[in-house]
Amino acid sequence: MATCFPSIACLGVIGRNNNPLHVSIFPSYDPATNSYRPVRTPLQFSLLLSSTLDVFELRSRQNVAAGTGLTGDFGLLHAVDERLAAYGFETNTGVRFVVIVDMRGRIGSGPTGRTTTAGDGGKTPATPASAAAAGVGLREGEMKVVFKAMQAAYIRLLQNPFFDPDEHSPPGGHGGRKITSRKFGEDMRRIGEGWTAGVTSL
Repeated sequence: MATCFPSIACLGVIGRNNNPLHVSIFPSYDPATNSYRPVRTPLQFSLLLSSTLDVFELRSRQNVAAGTGLTGDFGLLHAVDERLAAYGFETNTGVRFVVIVDMRGRIGSGPTGRTTTAGDGGKTPATPASAAAAGVGLREGEMKVVFKAMQAAYIRLLQNPFFDPDEHSPPGGHGGRKITSRKFGEDMRRIGEGWTAGVTSL
């Protein structure tokens, strides 16, 4: 019998000027068609990412008022609906990472507990049943491994001598170009497709 468990529906990187730097969208399981496809359009995901900015701002103000400073991991930002939830992390330079999780994004089947991955259209067996069982409701800190991997990928991007961060988040605070690095896009794809509840490294 098939069991649905969480997967990443979208990864977003937002610049310090609240400008979108990168968005990766991943397919989720659709029981109506028994296939994998995104649960929202790119525009809808863009709006969901924008909706997290107010939460980031509010949490930052609360941290300043409490004297705790920048905590980095903001955890659950908000539940979008009964299926999607947004989690956030802010770097000390003001770049924000957002993960939108689909609580029913992947499907596991059979007594072996083998499951399919989101990136291959549901054809490749991958994750053990223990991870699927752990995915019923996410535990505190479940996204830390994702944020750590996203931050590592972003740091590798900054180390590229041909990458100019000021083109993407200008000091003047107006606009900025999106990240077009193929390697960075591949890293985000690997993170989004590789994560499942209970994973300890990506």
